[in-house]
Amino acid sequence: MGDDSPSARWERRTEVPLAVASLVFLTSYAIRVLVDGLPDGLLGLCLALTVAAWALFAVDYAVRWRLSGQRLRFVRTHWLATVVLVLPLLRPLRVVQVYEAVQRRHGKPRLALHARVIAYAGLSTVLLGFTGALAVYQQEHGAPDASILTFGDAVWWTCATLATVGYGDVVPVTPVGRLIAVGMMGIGMALLGAVTGTFASWLLQVFSSEDDERPPTG
Repeated sequence: MGDDSPSARWERRTEVPLAVASLVFLTSYAIRVLVDGLPDGLLGLCLALTVAAWALFAVDYAVRWRLSGQRLRFVRTHWLATVVLVLPLLRPLRVVQVYEAVQRRHGKPRLALHARVIAYAGLSTVLLGFTGALAVYQQEHGAPDASILTFGDAVWWTCATLATVGYGDVVPVTPVGRLIAVGMMGIGMALLGAVTGTFASWLLQVFSSEDDERPPTG
């Protein structure tokens, strides 16, 4: 039977609304970064949607902290939720929690669960790559001596960085851009590790199950 604690019930009820809020946050942020010369009214609407989405994340964090009864320990044990509160664009990194749940499971392999982790990691890579490209483009395209001048340059740089290739043809030159680069490198390695680790775990469980079902010889 699943966890029926107040905290678990709250998380189940808010998962979809918070996912929608994440998309609203990302869309409004993308419009503000990519569209030049926005009318004041539309710019204000995008800003209001961004703030409203972040407010929902803050309320969710506060409720989960209150229901946990852990006080300051909640911040340490739920470090990912704390990071997402500060940087809402990183919500796709919740794949780490799903991956940990897979690692804790024992018994027969469950392809659906492992496939879910891999699919979620792929979606996370796309979303985080897009948001990373937005963030670095916002910081870089107007900087002196910048090599990332268009959003296309930012997307190319993000793909190379997430893949941990790093061609070096376009690089960030601002301090914030370089900080984003460090984060993207870490995210790329974490997502790659989640996918390869989950796939390897599934294969090991399949082979172990086949060995257990094989009739004894002799």
